[in-house]
Amino acid sequence: MSNRRFYLACYDVSDDRRLRDALKLVRGHAIGGQKSVHEVMLSNTEKRELLEELSYLLDLDEDRFLLIGLDPRSRITTLGKAVPPLAQDFFFIG
Repeated sequence: MSNRRFYLACYDVSDDRRLRDALKLVRGHAIGGQKSVHEVMLSNTEKRELLEELSYLLDLDEDRFLLIGLDPRSRITTLGKAVPPLAQDFFFIG
């Protein structure tokens, strides 16, 4: 079984350069999402590294970042034209 957990990574970045850099960094871990909210699967090490990199990238007085750990027992539900998250190394039951 994987040691990764499912998270929502959300951010509000005021500077365009920092916004592009944050988007690139978070999308490197993303398995889905849109705009400034992304679905990510992270191990404890990956989570720590992501938060550390973001702490150097973001202006902590102006920007916001939120990483929300989701309950692994939760069922994945999509609305509208959304598609379930895709991950090559993971199998979702929903």
